[in-house]
Amino acid sequence: MLTQAAMFLLNTLLDLFTLAVLLRFYLQLVNAPFHNPISQAVVLATNFAVRRARRVVPSWRGLDLSTLVLAFIAQLLLQLGLLWLRDYPFLVAGGAVYMAIVGLALLSMLRLSVYIFFYAVLLQAILSWVNPRTPAAPVLDSLTRPLLRPLQRRLGTGSGIDFSPLVVLIVAQLLLMLVIQPTELQLHRLL
Repeated sequence: MLTQAAMFLLNTLLDLFTLAVLLRFYLQLVNAPFHNPISQAVVLATNFAVRRARRVVPSWRGLDLSTLVLAFIAQLLLQLGLLWLRDYPFLVAGGAVYMAIVGLALLSMLRLSVYIFFYAVLLQAILSWVNPRTPAAPVLDSLTRPLLRPLQRRLGTGSGIDFSPLVVLIVAQLLLMLVIQPTELQLHRLL
C-alpha cells in the first residue's frame, strides 16, 4: 500500500514537472506571447531548474535544449524510481535493460508531448465556442497553429465549420494507440 502511494506520488510529481518543461520548450518553439499569464506561469514554475540547466546545456539554433534535457532526466528518474520501488535487481541487469529504460523515458516524453498538443487543440476548440477572447486564446493559438493551419488549408472551412481540430485529435489518439503504447509494452517486456 505504501509502495503504491510512493509510486503514485513519484509519477505525479515527475510527470507534472516534465509537462511543465516540455510546455515551456514548445511555447518558446512557437514564439507564444511571453507576457501572457499562462506563459508567465510556466516560466515561473520551471525557472528554478531551467536556469541551472542552462549553465550546463547550451541552446542550439534557438532551441532551448536545457528544457528537453530536464524533461528527459525527470522521465529517466521516474522510470528508475518506479523500478526501484518494485525492488528491481539493477545490479544483475544487462545493457539491454538500461537501453529499455532510456527508451521508456524518451517514449514518455513523446507521450506527454502528444498530450500537450491534444489538450491544447481540445481546449482551444471548446474555448472558441464558449469564450474566444479568453487570456489563454493567444497562447493556445500559437501552440496549435503549426498543427491546424496546414489542415485548414487542405480541408477548408466549409459552411463555417473547422474540422482540423477533429483530425488532429484523431491522429493524436492513433499515434498513442498504434505507436507509443505498443512500443512501451515491448520495452517493458525487456525489463
